[in-house]
Amino acid sequence: MMQEFFDFLNEPLAQRSLIACVMIGFANGFVSGLIVLKKSALQIGTLSCALLPGIAVSVLLFGLSRWSLLIGAVVAALLVGLGSLFVSRSSRLNQDTALSILHTTAFAAGFIILVQLGLQQKIDDWLFGSIMSLSNSDLWIAFSISAMSVLLLILFMRPILIYLFDPAIATTLGIPSRFISYGIFTLIILVLVSSLQAVGAFLTLGLLVGPAATVYLLTNRPSFLFWGGGFIGGLGALIAFCISFPLNWHLGATIILVLGFFFALAYLYTSLKKRQKSHASSIANNSQIQ
Repeated sequence: MMQEFFDFLNEPLAQRSLIACVMIGFANGFVSGLIVLKKSALQIGTLSCALLPGIAVSVLLFGLSRWSLLIGAVVAALLVGLGSLFVSRSSRLNQDTALSILHTTAFAAGFIILVQLGLQQKIDDWLFGSIMSLSNSDLWIAFSISAMSVLLLILFMRPILIYLFDPAIATTLGIPSRFISYGIFTLIILVLVSSLQAVGAFLTLGLLVGPAATVYLLTNRPSFLFWGGGFIGGLGALIAFCISFPLNWHLGATIILVLGFFFALAYLYTSLKKRQKSHASSIANNSQIQ
């Protein structure tokens, strides 16, 4: 079995998929710090499903190609995500409600269009991921989006963190809060699109939340959420790639499963540490009373 895996690693397809796994895992893990600090995990989960209608409209208008899928997914997610912000700012509805209405309507329309076009098999790939079908152009697109996202976060981390912790103070300091709000949404959408082929629209939430959520259990330092999340995301994707082939598991699902295992370990460790600290404190209190 291991010899078959090493033979598989010698193939260009496997090498391309491995690079994509680690790169996308790191970029998503790095950006996941934004989502944990922003407390918007459920919003991103619904937003990921908004990619499907954009793909459907692009295929309908321009045919099935790499660039049409990319552009369609980005435009649809931007329209739904930024549209929900606009509706919440211009009506009595909050953003969660607006996002739920927009994304479910768009998803239903996209699903109907794709079924009518006879692309049922492609729907499964877009919903659950198919990283083994990555081409060289797909890899370059994912690399460009990942590198740009990480670089922008590094360059503007200080004003972004100030905005996330207190938008009012950010405005007082001259930080353009509304611009940063829309910019964060746009950045997250781009990362969502870059990971679409790796884990699909349904599973991408785990890749965009799990790494930083795991780090958040272990530390309260914001900068660690980003770099630690990137490390965990990349490591989880690497481990998933190595075990999915021998076990014949779906790679996208295995990535999320490994990240969930990391989260469980962190949770058990912090719970045990908290219990030991509470027990030691109780002993100390009893000794003082005596």
